[in-house]
Amino acid sequence: MLMGPLWTAISKALFAEFLATGLYVFFGVGSALRWPSALPSVLQIAITFNLATAMAVQVTWKASGAHVNPAVTLAFLVGSQISLPRAVAYVAAQLAGATVGAALLYGVTPGDIRETLGVNVVRSSTSTGQAVTVELVLTLQLVLCVLASTDSRQASGSPATMIGISVALGHLIGIYFTGCSMNPARSFGPAVIIGKFTVHWQEQMM
Repeated sequence: MLMGPLWTAISKALFAEFLATGLYVFFGVGSALRWPSALPSVLQIAITFNLATAMAVQVTWKASGAHVNPAVTLAFLVGSQISLPRAVAYVAAQLAGATVGAALLYGVTPGDIRETLGVNVVRSSTSTGQAVTVELVLTLQLVLCVLASTDSRQASGSPATMIGISVALGHLIGIYFTGCSMNPARSFGPAVIIGKFTVHWQEQMM
């Protein structure tokens, strides 16, 4: 008798992760597209990712715990706050959502604008070690913020605002080094759609 409600809850959680990650990629990556008439600024991209994150967390907070990021799911797994099967299912839903979100963005964007579709690229003057270190630090501060914001012993209410600020903080510096990922799904979706995985492994180390 418990299987029905349990399956319903799991299905809702997976759909929430899928939907929210797709929307996050669509809006976040969309803000980084290079329109000739108005090239995006670092501040504009950071604010958009801030708002997209807050939206995604708000959407998934009650249903799945607001992961929307394989790195966050891994942190919850390591902290024994989620089971291995559920973590694998979450990551699969996140990657699928990111791919669909990137595909939708690709489909609605003019061919001369979409170019590399916001794929993370390491600056030519940035070494591999520097790029990995920066992404590790950026992802670490995000994961710590998520863990603290979702801990009922330390925080109350929705963590959307603080996690959104954490993502914006990362973009304000990370864009200059790697384009700022902090989220393997965010890197995975656009890379799958345009088939470009040149430095993708560096982003997935997060």
